[in-house]
Amino acid sequence: MRALISVSDKTGVVEFARELVSLGWELLSTSGTMRMLKEAGLPVTSVSDVTGFPEICDGRVKTLHPKIHGALLARRDIPDHMKQLEDNGIGTIDLVCVNLYPFRETIAKPDVTMEDAIEHIDIGGPSMVRSAAKNWESVTIVVNPEDYATVISELKADGHTSRETRLQLSAKAYTHTAEYDMAISTWMRAQAGLPEKLFLEYDICQPLRYGENPHQDAKFFKTPSKAPYSLATAEQLNGKELSYNNIQDANAALNIVREFKDKPFAVGLKHMNPCGAGVGETIAEAWTKAYEGDKTSIFGGIVAFNREVDLKTAEMLKPIFLEIVMAPSFAPDAVELLCSKKNLRILKVDMEGDVTKQMACVSVNGGLLVQNQDLSICPLSLDQCVTKAKPTEEQMKDLEFTWKMVKHVKSNAIVVGCGGMLLGVGAGQMNRVGSAEIALKQASNVILSEAKDLVLASDAFFPFDDCVTLAAKYGVKAIVQPGGSIRDEDSIKKCDELGIAMLFTGERHFKH
Repeated sequence: MRALISVSDKTGVVEFARELVSLGWELLSTSGTMRMLKEAGLPVTSVSDVTGFPEICDGRVKTLHPKIHGALLARRDIPDHMKQLEDNGIGTIDLVCVNLYPFRETIAKPDVTMEDAIEHIDIGGPSMVRSAAKNWESVTIVVNPEDYATVISELKADGHTSRETRLQLSAKAYTHTAEYDMAISTWMRAQAGLPEKLFLEYDICQPLRYGENPHQDAKFFKTPSKAPYSLATAEQLNGKELSYNNIQDANAALNIVREFKDKPFAVGLKHMNPCGAGVGETIAEAWTKAYEGDKTSIFGGIVAFNREVDLKTAEMLKPIFLEIVMAPSFAPDAVELLCSKKNLRILKVDMEGDVTKQMACVSVNGGLLVQNQDLSICPLSLDQCVTKAKPTEEQMKDLEFTWKMVKHVKSNAIVVGCGGMLLGVGAGQMNRVGSAEIALKQASNVILSEAKDLVLASDAFFPFDDCVTLAAKYGVKAIVQPGGSIRDEDSIKKCDELGIAMLFTGERHFKH
């Protein structure tokens, strides 16, 4: 029995090869892998000795030879194939352990050159992998070090790998080469200026009980690389399995949390829209503001924090019916208390890292919409004020808070707040004044411990001055909106008449 081993990822390969030798296998290898195996004291035959032909072209050609591919592709159940091997002095190769040059890692370097990238395009490796995978009935192909233990275990038990294992390894091998070719194709097309093709690569994270509704099938897939603020890599400390709708809502909550880093922040969310949010000096204060903003809507909702949940906060959370509580960490006594509610899902979420490379994808009939995530948030300043009245320092803080919140509310979106607290949300209405009416009416029902000036944020411009007129009736003193309407002057004039300060950001945040 012969095994050909030639790997770029050398994790565990010496131990794997040693086990094969102990089971009576002959080892074939090339270049760096062969040197490593020899240094480990293992008997290894060079592929060049098998083919009778040296490695040429700086190692570009070494395994592309009939004595290698004939040994891999010959059907053991076809006598004529086996006779042809015998006539040409070719022995079979029964196991191939290969993984490919690190192309992705190479092109990820900021100073990568075309020459360097091209030299990291593997040719012989994918050819051997595909040949072995095609003849999986007879040949075991291993491309991932994680599978070494399974292969050795079966060889020790039965003297060969099982048919089921060989089939699974073949499928993994074709996936390995497909992912490799996708990376090369994407990069080369970009260098050549060809029209973009989109290749999507996701791994199964978990099957879901059902989708948005019980009659819909659903699965949760994750990207191969780890991402911050991701449910795919979150650690679930308690509770039932996440549902499709849980994942959608929780993801929306995490996108809001990542807007707030400077101070403790808490947000409650229902049906992809925030129903309460607050910033405070402590996480408990932030939660108190979030809860007091809308005690009704938070029932059965999802809560996310940007700081560790302590015992005091957990004690306030426990009496409320919630689906999910998320945070970067939980104090041990807080976890113990919250885990007493067996169905409450508690998720520890990594909130550190770069989010700029993540794309937003939405499927449409027969196609896919792809865009950069809306990570922009325009800093607010008095220079953006377009009215005679100017916002106070406290109003500016609240305008910044509501401006960050409104970008995460379904358009047409209006939010009202004060004192670092979300008081009213108008989401997804067909006209902007309708959203304003909902948000302002909701805000008027929240009893504050002290009188404060309300502020209002809009995700897009006011087409008329009706929203300003309505806001004034509810005591709004400052407004932030993108501006850009041909009738902006109407809203500015109305603000000046009513003594309201208004900022234009020049930045729209539609969210459909």
